[in-house]
Amino acid sequence: MENDKLHTVNEPDIEHGRYSYADYLTWQMDEMVELIRGKVYKWAAAAPSMSHQKVSLRLGSAFLIFLKGKPCQVFQAPFDVRLPVKSKKNKDIDTVVQPDLCVICDESKLDEAGCIGAPDLVVEILSPGNNRKELKVKYEIYEESGVKEYWVIHPSEQTLLIYTLVDGKYQSSGLYVAGDEVQSSCIDGFSLNLEDIFET
Repeated sequence: MENDKLHTVNEPDIEHGRYSYADYLTWQMDEMVELIRGKVYKWAAAAPSMSHQKVSLRLGSAFLIFLKGKPCQVFQAPFDVRLPVKSKKNKDIDTVVQPDLCVICDESKLDEAGCIGAPDLVVEILSPGNNRKELKVKYEIYEESGVKEYWVIHPSEQTLLIYTLVDGKYQSSGLYVAGDEVQSSCIDGFSLNLEDIFET
């Protein structure tokens, strides 16, 4: 049964617990959490900064307009992305992330719970205190899971790094700054002047 071996607790043991997506579905928590290799990562209690929200909204809108009438779709957090390794059963999935933005071109990966499998493109917008998680832990997860393109945006510094999956390993674009024109290698034809998302 799908519900076998559930931890019937309202909050997980952040320090020592190891959990599955099935456990995750039972939690009653006020803040958003992510599950990476069975370990729980809490988001900062404070709401995202104004600059974070501006960048997210502007970039999400650019994707939304570009993708209209195309098979790909863009989603904004909170939106569960389950990254299965062995099977797609809830009790076997130990990684559930909530990227700031993600683009998914394979409709079969979408269901009412979110996405199951690697999105084509993931965007993480850095906030104070979460840089290590985004830059290291999520980098490894996205690479292993086969996310084709991983964008890391630092809103206060107005920079963007793009990691592109080549033969199973990420290659870095180098640092883009406000005013640079960037393209996506996996969303054919999409380009963006970073001034448009960083303008104050």
